[in-house]
Amino acid sequence: MTDHVTVVDHPLVQHKLTQMRMKETPTADFRRNLREIAHLLAYEVMRDLPLEKTAIETPMEPMMAPQIEGKKLVLVSILRAGNGLLEGVLDLVPQARVGHIGLYRDPETLVAVEYYLKVPSDIEDRPVIVVDPMLATANSASAALTRLKEVGAKNMKFLCLLAAPEGIETLTRDHPDVPIYTAAIDERLDDHGYIRPGLGDAGDRMFGTK
Repeated sequence: MTDHVTVVDHPLVQHKLTQMRMKETPTADFRRNLREIAHLLAYEVMRDLPLEKTAIETPMEPMMAPQIEGKKLVLVSILRAGNGLLEGVLDLVPQARVGHIGLYRDPETLVAVEYYLKVPSDIEDRPVIVVDPMLATANSASAALTRLKEVGAKNMKFLCLLAAPEGIETLTRDHPDVPIYTAAIDERLDDHGYIRPGLGDAGDRMFGTK
């Protein structure tokens, strides 16, 4: 399981994650910390992007300088909580294409139900990073990756803030070709499918809803 998962344990990531876990952290601070953590996670998830040399001129002289090679990234947010990570990653790669997939978890069966999908038409030609703060049961994440593969996505990574062992096991089983990047692996899921100790419902805390 760990070969499939990268835990970004940078001290700044862990410090900001602790701030987000605290139940007294207000919405504005929760949202800001999520965006800042997204910056730090993005460095790791994009570490292996290929580079090419291009001719430029500095104020001093011409040179061959590295730039990211190939077509621009696609960032796909699993609505609605995924938008918090999306905004942070977009701060670093504002030229990226953006897709959205809407899924909700049936409270009785915990099965993911799709209600919205909009992605770039040439997604099959681009590296894709799928973002959602919580990898709990992984039902929604697995359904999202399956749907994206159906519309052509081939080169995908999954980026989350917290993961449960059960979610990692499910996503690894269903999509062994999609590596997972996270800030922490928590202890377990409870009977309602929430990560423990976790940080509560990321969407509710980010948007100030219940």
